[in-house]
Amino acid sequence: MARKSLVGVVADELLDRIIEGEFPPGSTVPGEHELSARHEVSRMTVREAMKTLQAQRILSVERGRGTFVNPLSRWASLEAVLRAASEGKNDADASIQLIELRRMLETGACELAAGRIVEEDITSLFNYISAMKAAHSINDVAAFVEADLAFHDVILRASGNVFVSVLFEPLHRVLEKRRTETSAVPAIQEHAIGHHQNIAQALESRDPDRSRQAMDAHMQQTLDDLKQLVLDAK
Repeated sequence: MARKSLVGVVADELLDRIIEGEFPPGSTVPGEHELSARHEVSRMTVREAMKTLQAQRILSVERGRGTFVNPLSRWASLEAVLRAASEGKNDADASIQLIELRRMLETGACELAAGRIVEEDITSLFNYISAMKAAHSINDVAAFVEADLAFHDVILRASGNVFVSVLFEPLHRVLEKRRTETSAVPAIQEHAIGHHQNIAQALESRDPDRSRQAMDAHMQQTLDDLKQLVLDAK
């Protein structure tokens, strides 16, 4: 067990260096001898750590050439991809792609929720909108983000599809970080409140098409706000 734990530590530290940009996609990582000296572990431990990252398709071995870092699109570990999205240097691309993923999943979830949502959930949605408005009035970004995330969680649960919630659970930490960055802009808060109001009203009408369109409009506005008010401002 101790050896496995040490393998995990070495693999995590190498992954951190990859995410931080020390070893960008296409570059080679140091050999076993260099890594074993750096981490003060045996070459066998390093070899097993490298195998762990190879199994996750973060690294690939080319005989006679070395071990190379794969592009993020080839990684097979969701946890590693999420770490790269929340801690990596390619922030703009990760932010945009996260909204694209949300758009694919949340518009469908909202459509499903329209036919399955109960009155208690509708009440919760409007309560969270009120909480967002209150947080906006005093520029309490943390409270705004908390209410925003809770609003979307209600819809995901109301979709009645267990796979939707399972898919979104590991995204929560990344979503919280991204929302905190974007919600620091007062204009984005105002846009979000208006779109959340439209979504809640659409779901209250129990109209699947209207609900899907309302969520899609929110995702488009979120993407536009990110590009125009956050990324362009950096």
